[in-house]
Amino acid sequence: MRIDLHTHSTASDGTDTPAELVAKAAAAGLDVVALTDHDTVAGHDEAIAALPTGLTLVTGTEFSCRLDGVGLHMLGYLFDPKEPELARERELVRDDRVPRAHAMVGRLRELGVPITWERVLDIAADGSLGRPHIATAMVEAGVIDDVSEAFTAEWIADDGRAYVDKHELDPFTAVRLIKNAGGVAVFAHPRAVKRGQVVPESVIADLAAAGLDGIEADHMDHDATTRARLHGLAHDLGLLATGSSDYHGDRKTCRLGDFTTAPDVYAEIAARGSGASPVTR
Repeated sequence: MRIDLHTHSTASDGTDTPAELVAKAAAAGLDVVALTDHDTVAGHDEAIAALPTGLTLVTGTEFSCRLDGVGLHMLGYLFDPKEPELARERELVRDDRVPRAHAMVGRLRELGVPITWERVLDIAADGSLGRPHIATAMVEAGVIDDVSEAFTAEWIADDGRAYVDKHELDPFTAVRLIKNAGGVAVFAHPRAVKRGQVVPESVIADLAAAGLDGIEADHMDHDATTRARLHGLAHDLGLLATGSSDYHGDRKTCRLGDFTTAPDVYAEIAARGSGASPVTR
């Protein structure tokens, strides 16, 4: 089995619609794909309706979190999307994306970047507005060559010149809410140092004690040494170790299935999730 548990669609900052994403997942030879858009479940219904025969869809969300000034992401799988407390927090995070993005565009313009708020909204369309949409506008304006260049201290990385905070969950709260909604909580790309500051391993241990189910060990932002270290850490802490592409369509260079999750780990995630079930046609 080929299992990719971290992808994005136009419901947040990917470039494929949910229907296109599941079609491409099947064409890429995947058996299981998770749709984990940022702070939203808006793409799930379309993905389910378009699901090709033989492909299993795991519903999920990538939640924006922050701890002691460090941004991190928590993947929630197979939770009940209607559970009130988690739904309320999801709305708070998503709704704060608009004023935050508007403020970042304003700061970039003050720095001489010739982008407009209207163009950023056009790029985002109906998706959950985020920094990749701003970065795409910067690429179009010729300020940078690719989206990744925007995520530096010079521009819109955490604590960058044009960075603006938004409402984000404490990761311990995120784990609690995901679990209370019947979901499975996995810490996304926990050692992605190229994105900025990361939390120490002691925090991962504390999250494990608080109910964290797993860590995303195999990821494009982890080198081979880091991946091996994270697999060892997962073993020591009794956590599941997943692998995923973090696919964003044309917005990033990674491809569907670039990194995958072992079938036994996926089976355990499916068994632990009680808020929703994997969908198969």
